Amino acid sequence: MNLDASKFGKMGLLALSAFVLSLILFLSGFFIPFEYKVYDLMSRHLNPAKGPGDIVIVKIDQQSLDTLSSQSINWPWPRQMYAPLLDYLSQADGVLVDIIFTEPSSYGEEDDLLLAEALQKAGNVFLPIFLTNDNRQMGVDELAFMKRNAMPDVLSTRLVYHAAITNIEKIRSAARGAGNVVIKPDADGTYRRVPLSFKFQNETIPNFVLASLLKDGTVAVRDGGLVAGDTTLPLLGDSLLLRFYSEREPFTVISAADIFKSSMDSEAGRTPAIPRDFFKGKKVFIGLTAAGLYDLKPTPITAVSTGVMVHATAMDNLLHRHFIRQLPPWVSIILMLLLSTAVCLFVLTQHRFSINVAFFAAAAAFVLGLSGLLFKNGIYLQVVPSASALIVAMIASVAYSYATEGKERRFVRRAFAQYMDETLVDYLLQNPDLIKPGGQRRRLSVFFADIAGFTTIAEKLPAEATAKILHTALNTFSEVIIRNHGVIDKYIGDCIMAFWGAPIAGENDELNACRAAVECQEALVEINRGLVADGLTEIAIRIGINSGDAIVGNLGSDRLFDFTAIGDTVNLASRLESANKHFKTRIMVSEDTFNHTGEAFISRELGLIEVKGKSQPIRIHELLVTVDRPEEELRSFAAAYGRAYQAFSGGNWQEAASLFSALLATYPGDGPAAYYLKWCETLQANPPLTNDWNVIKMTEK
Repeated sequence: MNLDASKFGKMGLLALSAFVLSLILFLSGFFIPFEYKVYDLMSRHLNPAKGPGDIVIVKIDQQSLDTLSSQSINWPWPRQMYAPLLDYLSQADGVLVDIIFTEPSSYGEEDDLLLAEALQKAGNVFLPIFLTNDNRQMGVDELAFMKRNAMPDVLSTRLVYHAAITNIEKIRSAARGAGNVVIKPDADGTYRRVPLSFKFQNETIPNFVLASLLKDGTVAVRDGGLVAGDTTLPLLGDSLLLRFYSEREPFTVISAADIFKSSMDSEAGRTPAIPRDFFKGKKVFIGLTAAGLYDLKPTPITAVSTGVMVHATAMDNLLHRHFIRQLPPWVSIILMLLLSTAVCLFVLTQHRFSINVAFFAAAAAFVLGLSGLLFKNGIYLQVVPSASALIVAMIASVAYSYATEGKERRFVRRAFAQYMDETLVDYLLQNPDLIKPGGQRRRLSVFFADIAGFTTIAEKLPAEATAKILHTALNTFSEVIIRNHGVIDKYIGDCIMAFWGAPIAGENDELNACRAAVECQEALVEINRGLVADGLTEIAIRIGINSGDAIVGNLGSDRLFDFTAIGDTVNLASRLESANKHFKTRIMVSEDTFNHTGEAFISRELGLIEVKGKSQPIRIHELLVTVDRPEEELRSFAAAYGRAYQAFSGGNWQEAASLFSALLATYPGDGPAAYYLKWCETLQANPPLTNDWNVIKMTEK
């Protein structure tokens, strides 16, 4: 690769500009909403499905409410109902109750005392604190409680609160500990992280989950930070970025109703469905999941989740060091710089669009693959900044290349866009070898359209009027052809030649060619309306279409460019256009073309013809258009003609003559019916002596 200093300098400047622009967007926070969605996508598809099974969620669900309601115990339950629940969970390594009791029980003081006794007896229960900035006065006992549950003030805490809502004194004093359950979502309302510490007046209050782990020593304060075992927690400020499991319920979930039943079975000496020792060594959360009892907390995995599920995920991450470690911003910045430089260098030295797109796709795959691989291993590299640098650099380099080196491409576009669809022009720009002198053998569908009797029309009108008719017709037909993805080959006086199948071959080339023919006939109605309004004569057009192999390409000279097609396929299409005069038809297509159109058009078979200069007959069809009669009438007409033609082909010439006569009685101007009626009469008078009696031999071009 030979690069002069000037070009290298321009590449460097372009790469730097692209990098700076993407860096500004990155630092401004513009990418954050998009990065959230990428994080969610990777969480759903790259994280493990389920936890190891040592975290259990006991849910107070609709089943639990219905079970107790059937025993005349309605919600909210008497607090003594939680006593057997807590007793049954007493072997758990910790029970975190995500329910707060802020007022004395409506069932009386004894109800509160029964719950307090159960809490004290269990000795493993943690209760929630709701930190708030509401103007709420707190008593001395509450402040003392907050101080007892504070943690060392070693973390940088951005969340500051001035008040707290706690359980009533009898209940909170009986628990082993407490922590704040208030967590706020990201800007888009989704919960992806949990803060672990909160500032309350002069104290630092731990998160609900962290409070339980600090008590049992799973997490400790060391060297001005939090450590789990020998692992320092990878906090983003005061928050832990959560690594969610990909399943919606990755933890063991048990209905409180099942715990109640197991407790009663155990008391009665029956074998419980859930034994007490099932909870031994496990972390258990008790939370509300019944509809109407909990706040929706969307997570990266699902739009409908609960706060207890978020707390359980935090517990899992801390308990098993199942962290997501986000790489620092400077890693993303370096990668952005490398990508910007690589893209600009490549695009400005490779001019083929397909190669540049392939490189861009490979670079994008590298960015996505690297980020995905790291994420799967618990390391989070932001995707959007790198992707944006890739896109910005690509756009900038392509724009620069177009402005400085695209003159030849613009010339080709101006030259070709006048007579072919933009898709085909783009293909030629991507494959410039196709416009070099020489041709290729391709399957084409060739289209000829000619204004019937134009020489006679021209003799009767002034030159200006003749030119206007010709321009109006050719302009309209050209637009129809291009709209249907055809290539205008040339104008030959009042004739237009087009083809499908090159430079791009499509599955529907024959269909598009026939559709263009039908639309040209339909457009002719509006053309004639305008000509009559201008005091000019109406015109008619004949169209012939044939498909087959031909030579196509730049078949001109070094001086004169001519992207055209030649060969027998082209000649036969021209003959078919002319053969319309023989039958007084409008659109004639060869069987090779017709067989590729399915049942897209109303049509009729015209028979076997042998054009001048050819010894092999071909079968031809006419496409019928609804410019003179409604579609249903046209279908009935085609069916009636088909019955007559079938009788003719079978040698039943008398029956065929009768059917063609009936058809002409209704449609006296129909050319093929009149032609075959006359032929039937001839065959009846002079029966044929050869097997090729049904071949029409054309003696004129």
